[in-house]
Amino acid sequence: MEEYYLTRKMEDVVLDAARYFPVITITGPRQSGKTTLLKHLFPKAKRFSMKDLDVKSFAYKDPVAFLNQDDGDGIFIDEVQKLPLLLEYIQGIVDEHPERKFYLTGSSNLELLKGVSESLPGRAGVFELLPMTYEESKPQQVYKSLNETLFDGLYPAICAGKNVAKLFYPSYVRTYIEKDVRDLLKIQNHLQFMKFMKLCAARMGSLFNASEVAGEIGVDSKTITKWLSVLQASYLITLLPPYYENVSKRLVKTPKLYFNDTGLACYLLDIESPKQLERDKMKGALFENFVVMEVLKHRFNQGYDNGVFFYRDSNQNEVDILLKQEGEMTAIEVKSSMTYNIDFEKSLKHIGDWVKDPVVRKAVVYAGDFENTAGDINVVNFRHLNNIIE
Repeated sequence: MEEYYLTRKMEDVVLDAARYFPVITITGPRQSGKTTLLKHLFPKAKRFSMKDLDVKSFAYKDPVAFLNQDDGDGIFIDEVQKLPLLLEYIQGIVDEHPERKFYLTGSSNLELLKGVSESLPGRAGVFELLPMTYEESKPQQVYKSLNETLFDGLYPAICAGKNVAKLFYPSYVRTYIEKDVRDLLKIQNHLQFMKFMKLCAARMGSLFNASEVAGEIGVDSKTITKWLSVLQASYLITLLPPYYENVSKRLVKTPKLYFNDTGLACYLLDIESPKQLERDKMKGALFENFVVMEVLKHRFNQGYDNGVFFYRDSNQNEVDILLKQEGEMTAIEVKSSMTYNIDFEKSLKHIGDWVKDPVVRKAVVYAGDFENTAGDINVVNFRHLNNIIE
């Protein structure tokens, strides 16, 4: 009997891609549900994990024999980046036998995507699975307040009630540092790296200045840039690019930093309960982070890897989110307030004059209950964000 499964929005696009690609690759952070998703979609595929040392040893010594264990329903390989040589052999197999199917997962962006792009160009459908969307976890959110949602985060184990935030995130960070960081950076001073992660959390939703962070930690800016790339490669943070297609304006070209999950960010900010979050100065940044990631997940779940930006120019004009879909823009302002203020619409009224692409929809997403979708600028509660972006 199959264990309790939370349906993921990405299912349809992955199944569709499997009709055309011999290799399906799901990347994303540890415990985001990659293995569960592929097991659910392709239950008959023969599964192996490169975390199993015996399996990894066999695959390394005789990769051809290992990959030929297919019973006709495909081979499913977890954490394939731990043995990247397999990708070259998979290429040879699918070139000779295009009917063969391989399903791969990996939690290291740098290693896995480099291997896939070099060994499997045009042969692999690649998708990024982040923690759950609010919509996917809605049955579990019914009785939660906004503070509880931000504090708990959206990792599947928490959404399914298999773990709780106060236990999950400390363990997650320890495991991450011990495994991923040690493998990718060989960092000796783990306390220094933890300070770096905490400083990143404190700068959530802000333009990221590597030199400023380097000065606080006591390392050079090149080291900070390298550490930041590892946080990205392990799918813990996202650097949101600015919109700069309008060359007639002086636009900011520095990305904003966001965490891929607000629960993890709360832990790094030393927020220990939803009650504490209510009065914490970072609540607004966490709420903005939450909405930005919901928009990004929407794109990823459709099979796209870009299309989300922010706008800021030299005159300090700013719009939190620009979502580009089929050449048209949706502009979104994010406010954590529960009380609506007409000033929230200020930048949205002018965004059409500032950007090159047509702005077909404008919205303020906030924490209050008053909603209005009849005017030029929609006003929606965050729970109904999907009505704006879909």
